[in-house]
Amino acid sequence: MAVGTETTTVTVDRGDEILKPRTDKRDYRRILLKNSLEVLLISDPETDKCAASMNVSVGSFSDPDGLEGLAHFLEHMLFYASEKYPEEDSYSKYITEHGGSTNAYTASEYTNYHFDINTDSFDEALDRFAQFFIKPLMSADATMREIKAVDSENQKNLLSDPWRMHQLKKHLSRENHPYHKFNTGNMDTLHVRPESKGIDTRSELIKFYDEYYSANIMHLVVYGKESLDKTQGLVEELFQEIPNTNKDIPRFPGQPCTPDHLQVLVKAVPIRQGHKLTVYWPITPSIHHYEEAPARYISRLLGHEGEGSLFHALKILGWATGLYAGEADWTTEYSFFNVTINLTDAGHEHMEDILGLLFRQIKHLQQSGVSQWIFDELSAICEAEFHYQAKIHPISYATRISPKMTIYPREHWLVGSSLPTKFNPASVEKVLNELSPNNVRIFWESNKFEGQTDKVEPWYNTAYSLEKITKLTIQEWVQSALYVNLLLPTPNVFIPTDFSLKVFKDKDTFPVLLRETSFSRLWYKPDTKFFKPKAYVKMDFNCPLAVTSPVAVVLSNFFVWLLVDYLNEYAYYARIAGLQYGISLSDNGFELYLVGFNHKLRVLLEAVIQKIAKFQVKPDRFSVIKETVTKAYQNHKFGQPYHQAMSYCSMVLQDHSWPWTEELDALTYLEVEDLAKFVPMLLSRTFVECYIAGNVEKSEAESMVKHVEDVLFNDPKPICRPLFPSQFLTNRVTDLKTGMKYFYHQQGTNPNDENSALVHYIQVHQDEFSMNIKLQMFKLIAKQATFHQLRTVEQLGYITSLSQRNDSRVYGVQFIIQSSVKGPGHIDMRVESLLKDLESKLYNISDEEFKSYVTALIDMKLEKHKNLSEESGFYWGEIQDGTLKFNRIDVEVAALKELKKEELIDFFNEYIKVDAPKKKSLSVCVYGNQHSKEMASDKDKVVSPFVEIEDIVGFRNSLPRYGSLRGCSQLKL
Repeated sequence: MAVGTETTTVTVDRGDEILKPRTDKRDYRRILLKNSLEVLLISDPETDKCAASMNVSVGSFSDPDGLEGLAHFLEHMLFYASEKYPEEDSYSKYITEHGGSTNAYTASEYTNYHFDINTDSFDEALDRFAQFFIKPLMSADATMREIKAVDSENQKNLLSDPWRMHQLKKHLSRENHPYHKFNTGNMDTLHVRPESKGIDTRSELIKFYDEYYSANIMHLVVYGKESLDKTQGLVEELFQEIPNTNKDIPRFPGQPCTPDHLQVLVKAVPIRQGHKLTVYWPITPSIHHYEEAPARYISRLLGHEGEGSLFHALKILGWATGLYAGEADWTTEYSFFNVTINLTDAGHEHMEDILGLLFRQIKHLQQSGVSQWIFDELSAICEAEFHYQAKIHPISYATRISPKMTIYPREHWLVGSSLPTKFNPASVEKVLNELSPNNVRIFWESNKFEGQTDKVEPWYNTAYSLEKITKLTIQEWVQSALYVNLLLPTPNVFIPTDFSLKVFKDKDTFPVLLRETSFSRLWYKPDTKFFKPKAYVKMDFNCPLAVTSPVAVVLSNFFVWLLVDYLNEYAYYARIAGLQYGISLSDNGFELYLVGFNHKLRVLLEAVIQKIAKFQVKPDRFSVIKETVTKAYQNHKFGQPYHQAMSYCSMVLQDHSWPWTEELDALTYLEVEDLAKFVPMLLSRTFVECYIAGNVEKSEAESMVKHVEDVLFNDPKPICRPLFPSQFLTNRVTDLKTGMKYFYHQQGTNPNDENSALVHYIQVHQDEFSMNIKLQMFKLIAKQATFHQLRTVEQLGYITSLSQRNDSRVYGVQFIIQSSVKGPGHIDMRVESLLKDLESKLYNISDEEFKSYVTALIDMKLEKHKNLSEESGFYWGEIQDGTLKFNRIDVEVAALKELKKEELIDFFNEYIKVDAPKKKSLSVCVYGNQHSKEMASDKDKVVSPFVEIEDIVGFRNSLPRYGSLRGCSQLKL
C-alpha cells in the first residue's frame, strides 16, 4: 500500500522525531496498522541479516490462579504450528535452514518473540512469524510434550541460586499481588494440579491466548534491508490480520510489599559455597523520571569502587569481594533498589558492621546533597556511549527496542532510560530518602545457616528463616560500626573528550604484521569499516611455566586475580567511562585486553603494565583471594551436568588441561611465599603476542608495544627475558583413533542434582577448507532435525543442541543433551538412532534443497562483522591458533560454490554415520542422582572394540596429538 495516499488506513510517522545516535545511518519509521498494531520499521541497506521482534503486553503476572506458568507455556506453544503452516516445527526449521535463529522469553508484564534470518528469506520468515499471532495451532499432542519441556526447563533451574533467591524474595511478598507468583511453570502447575481439578490445560491455553493476544497491545520492530516503503508494504500485508479485540494492557496497581514484608532479616541457605548480603528497598519507579535518572545517580555513588567508596573500605577490611547497587525488578507501579555485597568469611562475621557502614554511607549521601558535577559526568558518559555505540546484531537490536515501545514516548524508543539529560535534585533526594531503615528487606545467604532455619520456600525448596528488625536495631549497627572515611568519587579523568577519527592512507583489508622482535610481535589493523573513536588491544603473554602443572595453573590464577584486585580502584573509573579491560588466564599464560574509546586507552594500558612490572604479593589480599579462588573451585561441583560433561570432553582433547579436583588440592597448600617465588619465574621468560585495531595509527600501535617492551624487557634489571625458541608453547589436541568409539562415565558432582547429561562428540579433521565446509554443511542440515527429534518429539530434555566443536582448529561436531527423564546411556542410543535418520535425510535431499542449504551457508559466512570487537575476535582467533588464514571466509565461500551433493554424502559416509570407516567418537556421560544406578550397567556394555576411559589424563597421554598449527618462532617479517 502506498504511503500518504487517500486510500491508506495506516498511520505513518516519518521517524524524524525518533532520537537516534549521531553515527547511526539507518532509517526509522513508525506506523500504526488498521488493527492498531504499532510498528517500528528500520531500514539498513548494509545489513546481512533481517530480524523482527514482537512484544506482547501480557506476561506471567496474568497467569490464572492455579495455572502458574501458563503465559510462559503459551510462549513455548506458539512455535509449533499455525493454520497456514501446519507442519510441526516448520517455522523453526525454516529459520534454521536459512541461516537464522529464533527465541522468546516471558517477563512479568510482557512476552517477547524474535528471530533473524538471511536477507533473501525474510519475507517468508516474517509471514510464518506473523501466523503466531493470527491463527496458531495448539494441538493436544504438542501440548503434553511441551509441558514436559517447560518442566525440564524448570528442573534446570532448581539448583540455581539466582533463581532460588529471586523466588524467595517473591515468596516473601503480598500473596494477593502477582509478584508473589511462581512464574516459570512445571509439570505440577500445568498438568497434575489442573487435571486433579478437572481443568483442561489446553482449553485454558487457548482461552488465555484469545483473551490477551490482541493487536492493540502488541508492538513490533521489523529490521530489514529494503527501503522503508517496501518493508511497510510487506508488514501491512502480513500483520493486518492479527485480531484486535481492543484489550487494555493489564495493570497491577499496588506495592508487592506491605509493612509486614519490610524491616525483615531473611537468612537463606544457598547451593553454592559463599556468603552474600542483599539489601532491598521499595522505591518510586525511576521510569516516571527516566530523564532525571535518580536511581542511576544513586547507584553510581553507592556502587562506586574507587578510593573512599564503601566497597573500597569493605575490601581493605577484608570483608567483601564485590558490590553492586542499582534498580531492579521494576514496573511502572513499583520498583526495588538493591545493594548486593559478596562477603568473605570474615565479612560474614561482620554483617552488622557492614550494614552499619552501608546505612552510614546513605546518610552521608543524604546530607551531602545532590551534586551537579556528578550528574554532568553521568550524563557525559551516557551521551558518549549512546552516540558512539557499536552496531549489534539486528535480532538483539530489535529485541532491545520492542519492549521500550510500550513504556517510552516514541522519540525515546531507541534511547529508553540510557540518556540522562535533566538535573533534578528533588527526584534523587526522594529516592535517597526511601533508602531508609523503615523500608528495608535484608536477605543474607550463607551455607553456615545450614540446619539453623525453620522454613522452606515451596517452589525451589530453599531453606530460610525470617526475623523482624527494627529501625532502632539498624541505628545501633550504624553507631557501633567502626569509623571509615567514606568519600564521594573524584572527577573521572577517563571520560573521553576527543572523538575525532583518524585518516588512514593504507586501507588494509586484513591485519598486517607491523613489528616483530625477540620480545613481541604486533599485528595491526586500522578501522576502515566501523568509523567509531574506539580501539581494541589484545596482548597475550606467553609464559610456558603457567600451564605446566595443576600447581602452576593455580598460582597463575592467583597472579591474575591479584592484578585485577590491585588495579580495581584505578581502573573502575575507566570502566564506567566506556573503556573496558580484563586480565585472564590463557592457553599460554595470561592475556590482557582493552576495548573502548581510544582517547584515554594508552593511559590505562600503561597503568596495567606498571602493575605487572611492580607486582608484589600483599599477604592480606592474598588470603582474601585464596578464599575466593577456593570457593570458585569448590563450586565447580554445582555446575550444570552438561557443563561438567563438556569440561570432561575438553580435558580428554586439550593438552595442558588439568582436573579441577587436582587444582583444588594444590590450592589448599599454597601460601604467600609460594606465589612470591613463582611470579618472577613465571615472567622470567615471556613473549608478548599483540593485536591492535581500530581508531589507532600505526605509530601509536608501535609505541604502545614498545612501551611494554621498555618496561618489562629493556630495564637494566629486566623482569622478562625473551623465550628460547624451544619454549614456545603449542596447543596440541588428542587425535582419537580411527574406527574407535570411546566412553567416559562419571557420576555428577552434585548428589542433589536429578539431571544427567551427554556430550556425544565426533572428531573429524584438522583445519582444511574443503573439509571445513562439508562439516559446516552437515551441521546446518542436521541442527534443526536434531532439536526436533530429541527435544520436541522425544522430549529428552530442554537443553538439546548440535554444534560444531573447534579445539585449536581440530574440528568435530557435538550433540549436547541434558535430561531429567532419561540416563546418558539411553540418550547416547537415541543419538545413534538419529544419525541413521540423518543418513536417510541426506540421501533423499533434492538438488534444489541442497542448493538452498549452500546458499544459506554462503550468506551466513558473508555476514559482515557488526563492530570492532567482533571483527577483532575473528582475527585474533587466527593469530592465536597460528593459522593466520585471514581470508578464510572468502576461500571457504569459493569452496562452497563448488561443493557437490555427492561430496557431502561421501563425507558423511566416511566420517559421521554410525558405521563410518573413519569415524572417531567420544561419549561423555554424566549421571544425575536418579540415573546413578544405571552407570555400572552402562559401563559393562562397553566391550571391544569400544573403549572405556578410566583415567582422563593417562588416556590423553597414551594417544598421539595432531601436529601444532602454531609455529610462533618461525614467523618472519
